[in-house]
Amino acid sequence: MSRRYPDRPVLGVGAVVLAGDQVLLVKRGSPPSQGLWSLPGGAVETGESLREAVAREVAEETGVAVEVGPLLGVFERLLKDGQGRLEYHYVLLDYLCQAEPTPPRAGDDAAAARWVALKELDQVGLTPDTAELIRKAAAPAPGDAFGPL
Repeated sequence: MSRRYPDRPVLGVGAVVLAGDQVLLVKRGSPPSQGLWSLPGGAVETGESLREAVAREVAEETGVAVEVGPLLGVFERLLKDGQGRLEYHYVLLDYLCQAEPTPPRAGDDAAAARWVALKELDQVGLTPDTAELIRKAAAPAPGDAFGPL
């Protein structure tokens, strides 16, 4: 199935990877959102668990190994083309992850990968709603065992 003008939604995963006061981001190398910074992630493969997909996608896009934590939320991306036709439809499950702040290397469909200080999120060209999700993940509710590093 093509991701562009799909017959049905594409199931994807994303990772808010925290290490201290930094988050791991990738610069999208292909549409949609090409050229914007976002969370590492991608499509779930048949037979793969969601957590396996998160770890695989982060490794493919950044070379960073992660410990996958809890689900942060489910998000839907419906993107239309210039004629108003549905061009992309993703259902995304974003997970909180922890990692050592090892130097990332861009791979797969990422044009670049880097650690960004949480205080600098507003200075990076992020995909919609990404900064809000990262801030929420970095400041979990009291008693959350998988809190910030």
